[in-house]
Amino acid sequence: MLTLNNIKKAKGASQKRKRVGRGNASGHGTYSTRGLKGQGSRSGVSNLKRLGMKQQLLQTPKARGFKSAKPKNQILSLKDINKNYQDGENVTPESLFAKGLISSASLPVKILGKTDKLTVKVKFAGVKMSAGVLEQSK
Repeated sequence: MLTLNNIKKAKGASQKRKRVGRGNASGHGTYSTRGLKGQGSRSGVSNLKRLGMKQQLLQTPKARGFKSAKPKNQILSLKDINKNYQDGENVTPESLFAKGLISSASLPVKILGKTDKLTVKVKFAGVKMSAGVLEQSK
């Protein structure tokens, strides 16, 4: 009868761990599979180095730099506001998203207006503005 207490692993499914440095009778005595001399025979040498993986590690490109947790602003110009809004409308991230001017309403939005002038009378809410745009919107 097959029960949990008499289930055994298949023959050859598991091997015992190699125990090195346990005397010559074990077959891995004296030099303990490290060889006679050289860097690999000394203590403190990483296994990766002995396996020849150091070159591979050095050649792989490392991820560098810094990735900020804060999301980047979605940038819009005053040209877009003038083109897509009429007088008296509210400029919010939701209305910008509805008009297809930004890709996401949940990410921050900043309106820049270095060279353009604001020609329509609109109210801004929930958007960041550059100093030039802030001055024009008053």
